Amino acid sequence: MKLGISSYSLYGALMSGEMDILGVIDWIADQGGEHVEIVPLGFELTGHPELTEAVREKAAGRGIAISNYAIGANFVTDSEEAYRQEIDRVLREVDTAAQLGVKRMRHDVARSEDTSISHYSRQLDRLAAACRTIADYAAKHNIVTSVENHGYFIQASDRVQMLLHAVDRPNFRTTLDTGNFLCVDEDPVAAVTNNLPYASMVHIKDFYRRPSYQNPGAGWFKTANGNYLRGAIAGHGDIDIREVLRFIKASGYDGFISLEFEGLEECRTGTKLGFDNVKRLWEEV
Repeated sequence: MKLGISSYSLYGALMSGEMDILGVIDWIADQGGEHVEIVPLGFELTGHPELTEAVREKAAGRGIAISNYAIGANFVTDSEEAYRQEIDRVLREVDTAAQLGVKRMRHDVARSEDTSISHYSRQLDRLAAACRTIADYAAKHNIVTSVENHGYFIQASDRVQMLLHAVDRPNFRTTLDTGNFLCVDEDPVAAVTNNLPYASMVHIKDFYRRPSYQNPGAGWFKTANGNYLRGAIAGHGDIDIREVLRFIKASGYDGFISLEFEGLEECRTGTKLGFDNVKRLWEEV
């Protein structure tokens, strides 16, 4: 297991201007992170080759890997032209991933107000075709692309698997987020077990959860079925992180594990506490 941190965890410091992405890499290395996952929020790499090269050189200079490049995308569009434009945009992001030197790239696939399984089934072939085009292009750079369980529409473990099988490419897998399954009210331990064989990358994330009849007020968001979630420091929330890690370890998974923090605490404090917890729990399970 190679434990590191997603740059998204430091989003607050990036947006406030207290840190830039090079400072984020320094900070992660200082915490003992073995890798950094690059999520271009609060900065942009595509179209900025000098910064892309600086990120690559900074990570190499600090002796940590760049594990994954994770971007947004949406192939549920209103027109064929928009669909093609979105595919072309993601292909340019693949070029950025290649310049970074990564061998893993997550791109989102779809978001939709209609999250029903019937709508998903109608969109599946079109979504798979887009992912197949991108995976084939990425294969020329020896990059594995992936979909994350993310965004309600493709968040449940079975929907992720449906897309993986429809794309049917060896270099298209899943970035498995251990917390995001709760957003569609799926048990995280069971869902992780379901999708772990398909994982190219693992995110560790924790949430506080409250039932729909106990509205906790501001700072929370609703799940697909009306329950309430709030980001937590890993190990402090309601997800059984210890059991999740036990299953991951027992499976023999030996790839990158990336901490994602999105709680209300100051981002550096929340990230460090969660990172230390995951290291400790991994040794204990």
